[in-house]
Amino acid sequence: MVGASLAAMLASANPQWKITLLEAHPLPEASGAKGYQPSFDARASALAYGSTTLLDDLGLWSHLVQHATPITRVHISDRGHLGGSQVDAAEQGLPALGYVVENAWLGQVLMAHLQAQPQVDMRAPVAVRALTPRRGGYRLQLESREGDESLDCQLAIVVDGADSPLRAALGIEADVRDYAQTAMIANIGLSRPHGGIAYERFTPEGPLALLPLGDSPSGRRAALVWTQPGRCVDALLAESEADCLSRLQNAFGWRLGRFEKLGERHAYPLHLVQAREQVRSHLVIAGNAAHLLHPVAGQGFNLALRDCACLTEVLCEGVRAGEPLGQLRRLQDYTRRQAQDQALTTAFSDQLVRLFSTESLPHAALRHLGLLGLDWVPVAHRSFAARAMGRGGRRSRWHSPSEQGVRQ
Repeated sequence: MVGASLAAMLASANPQWKITLLEAHPLPEASGAKGYQPSFDARASALAYGSTTLLDDLGLWSHLVQHATPITRVHISDRGHLGGSQVDAAEQGLPALGYVVENAWLGQVLMAHLQAQPQVDMRAPVAVRALTPRRGGYRLQLESREGDESLDCQLAIVVDGADSPLRAALGIEADVRDYAQTAMIANIGLSRPHGGIAYERFTPEGPLALLPLGDSPSGRRAALVWTQPGRCVDALLAESEADCLSRLQNAFGWRLGRFEKLGERHAYPLHLVQAREQVRSHLVIAGNAAHLLHPVAGQGFNLALRDCACLTEVLCEGVRAGEPLGQLRRLQDYTRRQAQDQALTTAFSDQLVRLFSTESLPHAALRHLGLLGLDWVPVAHRSFAARAMGRGGRRSRWHSPSEQGVRQ
């Protein structure tokens, strides 16, 4: 999703650029809104309010919102303690704090948009077997059903996931912190409407999040992200649907009524991954390949979108200055601009996990005071809300450069 979103931003920013999007898996069909059928088990992403503005700049949000569930309130609680805190869209002067969109629908809209861009060449499935620096750019060795070929480019952007084989092949190391947790992902059927409320509940084993699904506040489906020690998740995967729902009900409570259905369960070990280099001359590492965050606050994809917007803005500035694409000085300017946003967002997610995944008495007391403080101290409340909505970073704007000085 990050690579496709970046390709859309680049195409919008400069019609003179020739963009090749290489994807290892077959691309989703772009069937349009009428041909889209939501699935109970579809994976979904939480789009912060700031991300929807970026997608609106591309003309995509009017399509995405047709199958998006607005988050009107976020309820944060700590199991074993009374009360909690709430962040409300109305208090922030917004129609929604964010939206939950099924990944399949997001993919369809992105593909339909990119297929309409004449300067974007989408190739899938294709594997990049090697990435070699050359004068003024990189040479890619590709393998596809049609055979092997090479592709030369002025700027290579690697967005191949947290494990990133290409990042490793380039000798770029990453710092990895193992959270000793695994996330169980599944969709849940509810006995009552979710009301557009997203829940973040912290337990001694790890955080539990439920995101509203179903196109409207009257929906009765939620996306579950339940993090626990790996051995506990193994047990959850092996349990019957009824036993797993019972255990979830005990951990979460009854704010959403009775949990009535459990969809397909998937497990993902959780790590914090940060690449030690994000740019080289004519090369950018982006998305999860640059930074993989804990899903507790839903910040990973939203941060990546802000990275993409900033990178697009910086590349356009280089074009207007008459520079060849991919100059190291210009790419380093991108990392400088995004350094604070990346650092604060990473620390925000990381500190939430470490503070709220322990029963240590001092930490438990601190986190409870922190939750109370969100309501008692307006500045803390606004700061938390801004970060959760993806409004903590600078707003990047890209503009199509004039024909004069444009270099392909």
